[in-house]
Amino acid sequence: MNTQIYKTRAELGAAAAERVSSRIGELLAVQDTVNMIFAAAPSQNEFLAALLQAPVDWSRVRGFHMDEYIGLPPDAVQGFGNFLRQRLFGKAPLLSVEYIDGNSIDLAGECGRYARLLQRYPTDIVCMGIGENGHIAFNDPPVADFADPFLVKVVELDVPCRIQQVNDGCFASLGKVPTHAITLTVPALMAGRYVYAMVPGKLKADAVYNTVTQEIEEAYPSTILRRHAQAELFLDEDSAIKL
Repeated sequence: MNTQIYKTRAELGAAAAERVSSRIGELLAVQDTVNMIFAAAPSQNEFLAALLQAPVDWSRVRGFHMDEYIGLPPDAVQGFGNFLRQRLFGKAPLLSVEYIDGNSIDLAGECGRYARLLQRYPTDIVCMGIGENGHIAFNDPPVADFADPFLVKVVELDVPCRIQQVNDGCFASLGKVPTHAITLTVPALMAGRYVYAMVPGKLKADAVYNTVTQEIEEAYPSTILRRHAQAELFLDEDSAIKL
């Protein structure tokens, strides 16, 4: 896995945006559209801001997101669709944006609907983070399955994952963090032709160390990135301190 370390979060974000925008351009030179999956987390802020300033033909890009809480009010700022709408989807003129509905009355049906979209529009680029517990999307260690038969599923969130949402300042207390979510599975994420993981911050140092050094297994979900032929890891000095 190609790993790059930058001094600051801003430098990480700028470098990742340059790399991703360049890849979008390369793909659009040989195909009509590009299908992209984005993570919604504070760790992505600098990357998303820089990507908005990059020379991207957004009119030929389809946007997806990789997870969504179940049961938040539709206008909740913590909602991942809302997060991305504020920072990218509502600012760039994308060809289309496909949102996960965490308030569907038929959650299994919603998972199936989103899975069919992913099959109809095969993923070219995945832009992700890595959680403090090593999760990718909401594939926490207890529910991560490298051979998952589903592309999208409902999961119960691990307590360390929910604590991270408090650490990130997204929720005031653990009790306010939803207990369940819809997530793209590990196979759905790894189906992307190119995967870029932006992982800044000292709270991610253990997760980064585990990603790079541990056995590739579900106990450390992000280790699966090392099996992807086109995965790149972008770190800052804080997140790389244990390497």
